[in-house]
Amino acid sequence: MRTRYGERHACAKCGRDARYYRVKSRRSYECEYCGHQVYPTAGTPFENTRTSLRDWFTVMFMFCASRNGVSAKEVQRTIGVTYKTAWRMCNLIRQYMGYVDGDGMVGGSGSGIVEVDKAFIGGKDKLGQDDKTVVLGITERGGETITRVIESKAAKHVLPHIMKWVRPGSRIATDEAKAFIGLSDEGYKHGRVSHRDGQYVNGEVHTNSIEAFWGNVKRSIAGTYITVSQKWLQTYLHEFEFRQNLRKNPHLMLELLLQAFPRPEAK
Repeated sequence: MRTRYGERHACAKCGRDARYYRVKSRRSYECEYCGHQVYPTAGTPFENTRTSLRDWFTVMFMFCASRNGVSAKEVQRTIGVTYKTAWRMCNLIRQYMGYVDGDGMVGGSGSGIVEVDKAFIGGKDKLGQDDKTVVLGITERGGETITRVIESKAAKHVLPHIMKWVRPGSRIATDEAKAFIGLSDEGYKHGRVSHRDGQYVNGEVHTNSIEAFWGNVKRSIAGTYITVSQKWLQTYLHEFEFRQNLRKNPHLMLELLLQAFPRPEAK
């Protein structure tokens, strides 16, 4: 209650600056003047749950302390809940990580080079079967990383995401994929390396940073989660994106998760 609302705040019903007191047997607090009740967990992953907040905070800490992710089975063993409950908790925390991390545009004049690369996750990996999920990664060197699940590897699905998240005039480094050919026509300073020809670095042009990120994601999925469905893949990417963007300040991860709950709008 104090984290989300403070010691005192204006009551939505009577309008007075009030202190709120805990209501016995409920997860609510009531105004000292009119008795209007506020539920601090409303609009958070903890809403409509019978799992204790202590267990929720334990799982959130596990997500922040791990580099390779936390499986629902591990959560089940740690806090002693059913697998269904553990999976739901993990899913909601990943979605919340995406909300807290947010996404802003990267690049721009005078900024670092923006690396862009596609990756292919899941599927049976059999010849002739195009069943892998295509994901796009955008990272500014020394800055933020953005990930998106996209429909295909074609330029018509790749370029709109780059134009949405990378500022015009930015320097962009990619590999030789055909989907990136039109970047120069969109006003970007585009440099390429040809992995097919064994070229991985060309001066300042390389995609090593984003490829290292994708390598960590793939190893973590294979080692921790084993398999991830296409339906929920974006939430897993939110998790890795959150940790990647706070890698220089890991001590802030849990603090941000605990303090970023938005106040519900007054009705």
